[in-house]
Amino acid sequence: MREVPILTAEQAAALVTSGQTLLVGGFGMTGTPVHLVHALAETSVRALTFVGNNVGEPGLSGGRLLRNGQLNKAIGSFFTSNREAVQAAQDGRLEVQLIPQGTLAEALRAGGAGIGGFYTPTAAGTVIAGEADVRVLNGREMVFVPALRGDVAFIRAWRADTAGNLQYRLTEQNFNRAMATAADLVIAEVEEIVPVGTIPPEHVHTPGLYVDNLVQATLTVDDLGSSADVKGSARKVDEARLAMARRAMAELHPGDVVNLGIGIPTLVADLMTPDLGLDLHTENGMLGVGPAPQDGGALDYPVNAGKSPVTALPGASYFDSAESFGMIRGGHVDVAVMGGLQVDAHANLANWAVPGKPLLGVGGAMDLASGARRLIVLMTHTDPDGTPKVVSACTLPLTARGAVNLVITDKAVFAFRQGQLTLIEVMPGSTLEEVRATTEAPFVDALDD
Repeated sequence: MREVPILTAEQAAALVTSGQTLLVGGFGMTGTPVHLVHALAETSVRALTFVGNNVGEPGLSGGRLLRNGQLNKAIGSFFTSNREAVQAAQDGRLEVQLIPQGTLAEALRAGGAGIGGFYTPTAAGTVIAGEADVRVLNGREMVFVPALRGDVAFIRAWRADTAGNLQYRLTEQNFNRAMATAADLVIAEVEEIVPVGTIPPEHVHTPGLYVDNLVQATLTVDDLGSSADVKGSARKVDEARLAMARRAMAELHPGDVVNLGIGIPTLVADLMTPDLGLDLHTENGMLGVGPAPQDGGALDYPVNAGKSPVTALPGASYFDSAESFGMIRGGHVDVAVMGGLQVDAHANLANWAVPGKPLLGVGGAMDLASGARRLIVLMTHTDPDGTPKVVSACTLPLTARGAVNLVITDKAVFAFRQGQLTLIEVMPGSTLEEVRATTEAPFVDALDD
């Protein structure tokens, strides 16, 4: 069996040349080849196109390349986690191409599989679709997405053997597996390199034929940014938000596979107990998500889509981002619970573009909104200034059209019945008159049904 060359991070970085497209694995700072990227930051390479879910964090991973002025363009799904990337885009120093997270994963998988592109329902009818070819297939409007490849891929795995076979740890598969297939030169940064035969064949996640070079590098807490410790994850908790989370829990049933968005929906996880029989899914590659640990970080635990450390329940499983979003688009996730900025009378959702801020963070919202069997939206009834968020027609960029089944706010619960926005419940502490006064959209009153 062949042996894959083992390089230093500096030797590997020297293989990258200016103007190339660089694929960088990881989700947040989990599974990120930080040592390779930081070695590249010490070179004179410029004019790179950076492809990744996000551009690291300020000063970490891709964030260090950005600070150095080494990036011309970034292609990914969620750049708002790096304020310096947002500023660079606003200043015109960084060209940004925003792609929904699941579409990004599938585009990389297609690129590695020799497929020219694919049609997906994700982003249909939204500004993200742009000038893409749109067709109706199997009764659904779908957007064409070309495959995506790179010149060089920097990926991160837990272990490699000397033949280049890779094994990932916990939720560190994310984008790494697809990127390992989708570049002309693939360099894997790993925690340890072991003799051939040490990794059982059934535990090899990426076969060595994809890997050109190995670099051994040990992760430390300092390499993990905001995922270094669960105590760094701040959440806004108050009685109104908890009441919304409790009401959402009443909609979940034993056996449901449930995906929770960031923000208010994360509170639902705190209410779950094993006897409920629910399976929590997170789009970065895990089924069977448990509660947050008391302490510790991504060196000790998997992370969820909010980049926060979580525990794994008995029977949990891990997979990569492409498979995770295949579950979502394929209708295998029963319920998605998401936050919202606006929901309108036509069951349209807007939840990714914040007024007055650049459109740099779509994440997996579009995939989930259009792919889950049932969509529940949790949001405050109005903006802080009193502007209604349940509206006649969304004025913000759409996440998905006609996808919302239930809206739970701090004032009311609305369902969509026979295509009509229908008030089915007034939340504790509110009144029907208050709901009417703060809801712009027309609705049917079914409180007495």
